[in-house]
Amino acid sequence: MLSTYKAMLNGDRLEWSDEAPELVVDGQPVPVHVTILDESLLQSQRHAGGQHMAAALERLATRGGLANMPDPVTWQREIRQDRNLPGQDS
Repeated sequence: MLSTYKAMLNGDRLEWSDEAPELVVDGQPVPVHVTILDESLLQSQRHAGGQHMAAALERLATRGGLANMPDPVTWQREIRQDRNLPGQDS
């Protein structure tokens, strides 16, 4: 069963609100799931993300779109970076 602890996210660090959980893992990273409780923060990020996407699509359109890509399969192989899926060991 998953345990729940209260914390505040400050930049890239979690600051525990109550007593910090005892995680003795010899300096190894500990996988966590973080749920943002303040929906207003997420709304502003979603809006900003939409603006970034619109700008990216505009740049793509000015370059001629995907029609200017000679071989999309080769392009995908060149830029692809595999990663482990969450919850799966490597």
